[in-house]
Amino acid sequence: MHRIPLAVLAVGILNLPFLVLAQTTPAPAQTPEATDVTAMAIRNFIDALPRDQVSDRPIRVVDVTGDYRVGVYGVFRPQGVAGDANLHQVDTTEIYLMLEGEATLVTGGTLIDPYRPETSTTSLRGRGIEGGVSRRVVPGDVVIIPGHTPHWWSELHSDIEYLIFRPDPDKRLNLR
Repeated sequence: MHRIPLAVLAVGILNLPFLVLAQTTPAPAQTPEATDVTAMAIRNFIDALPRDQVSDRPIRVVDVTGDYRVGVYGVFRPQGVAGDANLHQVDTTEIYLMLEGEATLVTGGTLIDPYRPETSTTSLRGRGIEGGVSRRVVPGDVVIIPGHTPHWWSELHSDIEYLIFRPDPDKRLNLR
């Protein structure tokens, strides 16, 4: 067993308050407000999405402390509509919360036949992913996908509904 000299231990304990203070940030001039997105609002929003296409639309996007935005998006993907793999070339992380259905999600790896869609300057798409990690996602599961990470729903076992939480350090998301 190694013994820590008493003097070293005392210096560490005496410096602990300074370490804790160094990790805090100053409060904003005006106290921020919390934002509610109720279960009923989410359900109504997702139920109103088109059922014949992939829909990924903002429910709410707000400014938060730390000078960035957070978006809550509702997504409906019909089983019969195939989707390409995505690679968002931004620092925005996507956090998926599966609400309904089951599907296989692949993350990481390399896009197959990448191309830039006409509607985007910050994303690449591909017809799939080589390599990567494949997992079955069911209601209640959460998957965190960092920016710059390829991701792809390789197989939909049913229609799926999920939420995407997007912390946006670049403030690209439009407020809603």
